[in-house]
Amino acid sequence: MINGPQCRAARALVEISRLMLARRSGVDVDTIERFENIAGSPKADEIEAIKKALEDLGAVFIAENGAGYGVRLKFNPIEAEQIARLECEGGIVAHDRVP
Repeated sequence: MINGPQCRAARALVEISRLMLARRSGVDVDTIERFENIAGSPKADEIEAIKKALEDLGAVFIAENGAGYGVRLKFNPIEAEQIARLECEGGIVAHDRVP
């Protein structure tokens, strides 16, 4: 389950307006606005629809793990390929000695 601030942050990361999120999720735009502003709580199925729509656009929600909750973007295939290429540069792979 996500919360309003996570929804707002995810929307910013995937660069989508409330109106477009409402269309993609099938949840009323006013409901999304109240949710993001912590002025209301949508039904569980509406929250799941919002979450799924944002995940489909590339948002990854991070659950509370003692250090807080969050949201980030998942890598697209091009970014993943670039990271894999860069990880192979620099010689033999070994354990990091960073404390």
